[in-house]
Amino acid sequence: MCGIVGIISNEDVADRLVDGLKRLEYRGYDSAGVCTIHDGVLERRRAEGKLANLVREVHGEPLPGHVGIAHTRWATHGAPTTSNAHPHATKEVALVHNGIIENFKALREELQGRGRHFDSETDTEVVAHLVSEKVEGGMSPADAVKEVLPRLHGAFALAILFRQHPDMLIGARLGSPLVVGYGDGETYLGSDALALAPLTQKISYLEEGDWVIATRDGAEIFDKDNNPVERPITISGVTGALIDKGNHRHFMQKEIYEQPIVVAQTLRSYLQRLEDRVTLPVPNFDLDTISRVTIVACGTSFYAGMVAKYWFEQFARVPVDIDVASEFRYRAPVMEDGGLMIVISQSGETADTLAALRHAKEEGQKIAAVVNVPTSTMAREADLLLPTHAGPEIGVASTKAFTCQLAVLAALAANLARAKGKLSPAEEKAVVKHLAEAPAALNAALAYDESIEAMAGTIAGARDVLYLGRGTDYPLALEGALKLKEISYIHAEGYAAGEMKHGPIALIDENVPVIVIAPSGPLFEKTVSNMQEVQARGGKVVLISDYDGIQAAGDGCLATITMPKVHPLIAPLVYAVPVQLLAYHVAVAKGTDVDQPRNLAKSVTVE
Repeated sequence: MCGIVGIISNEDVADRLVDGLKRLEYRGYDSAGVCTIHDGVLERRRAEGKLANLVREVHGEPLPGHVGIAHTRWATHGAPTTSNAHPHATKEVALVHNGIIENFKALREELQGRGRHFDSETDTEVVAHLVSEKVEGGMSPADAVKEVLPRLHGAFALAILFRQHPDMLIGARLGSPLVVGYGDGETYLGSDALALAPLTQKISYLEEGDWVIATRDGAEIFDKDNNPVERPITISGVTGALIDKGNHRHFMQKEIYEQPIVVAQTLRSYLQRLEDRVTLPVPNFDLDTISRVTIVACGTSFYAGMVAKYWFEQFARVPVDIDVASEFRYRAPVMEDGGLMIVISQSGETADTLAALRHAKEEGQKIAAVVNVPTSTMAREADLLLPTHAGPEIGVASTKAFTCQLAVLAALAANLARAKGKLSPAEEKAVVKHLAEAPAALNAALAYDESIEAMAGTIAGARDVLYLGRGTDYPLALEGALKLKEISYIHAEGYAAGEMKHGPIALIDENVPVIVIAPSGPLFEKTVSNMQEVQARGGKVVLISDYDGIQAAGDGCLATITMPKVHPLIAPLVYAVPVQLLAYHVAVAKGTDVDQPRNLAKSVTVE
């Protein structure tokens, strides 16, 4: 995850901006930059690689100025070059950005049509030009931001400098966190409170759609409708653990809410929006030589692999085996020439999965590693590293790592399909379009959090819960059951909906809630028929579907959870949100330890 720091003060700010970036290194990055205003000029220093390189730039060419912004960037849209590093600037405006501007391509073409010149490959630069155009036309900074924000589709946190207005900073957020810090004669912006910890403990968390004008005297906050609002000032606390939760009760809740931004940042590594292509890091082998895929993982990562099996076989028409890592070696698997093993692991250190990787290498398989830690053992031993860019995941029950894994696996499936000649340019363009829509759809799914919380009490008293789904919703049923087991300690099982009548239906009575995952689409009617079998036997159904599905089949359900209508490709990412939130709120209702459930650890490094 990228990091943002902004300071407006009566003293030079460059050194403190860089110190703030150091506190954000845990997010991962491969370039960094800082910008201040001095003598009516926007002064920038940017560098590839580690912060030490930026520090040398700043020390070599000191950066005076009492107002400034800084950024650490994980290369996503565009390579990790100095020209793609933030801050991005015109003569009048400089800004830093976390997130994704989904409609940047249309905006860029519009701006180029008006003669604007771009210096980077990023989506961020279009925002700088849009705001700069307004300011150059005589509009005030506040009015410029008010006009530009509604034009931006996607997820973003922004911090903006204005050359002619060194007495202010403007920030904005939508689907990506941004906090305001309050000091003595100075004010701060940060992507989280951890970045501001040495500067202040007085923090306000901007809410969805908020934007803010920060001055040396404080901050004026506006909501998405441009109405002035007050956001509570809280004391962030003295420990990193307390700070990093932000205004969330648990790390798991925070990480569920981070999914729009981390999925956006992950996809920006794999989508070339200008060319409508899906891309990958360059492997040391040819994808078109792959004749068979083996997926190995544990727990939640295994369910991500199950979804990927559908994608690989449907798109690329390549046969796929999938194994739980702890079982893989012990069934003496047949490993054919031309095979690719995909290992999936949040930590990249999971012992069972690592052992499977090494066995496959000995058998002559190529290895692709989908991991969240690019310096991990699996990453180092793989032939193809596919990082997920989810940022640190503290909660033991995986949430954002799962959706980022799905995003990466979808990109890999599309690449393999193209290499095999099974994906036309038009089909690839459609894949890019649908994947680019995922962050906004995840954000829309989060809007139903309160309704899910309200009905969680109907599940909290249950001893047993069943989850049903078909197609790619079947792995989601397994994942939902796992989440509920992990953190609420309620016994739960996931089943393919068609399997219900082959045994599990014997468990149905009025005391066993049944969660049905059924977005409208090709498999909807069959899933609903299985749901009706449950209802006919007195079962209490919670239906998770979109508006059309709820209208068609919601009558008679114990409860319904409405999701945005999305393309089937991204449905597994979007429908992960309600099963995560349901498990979370049930666990909270029961009073269990959400972030550190009993007997579990984040990274299992023993087999």
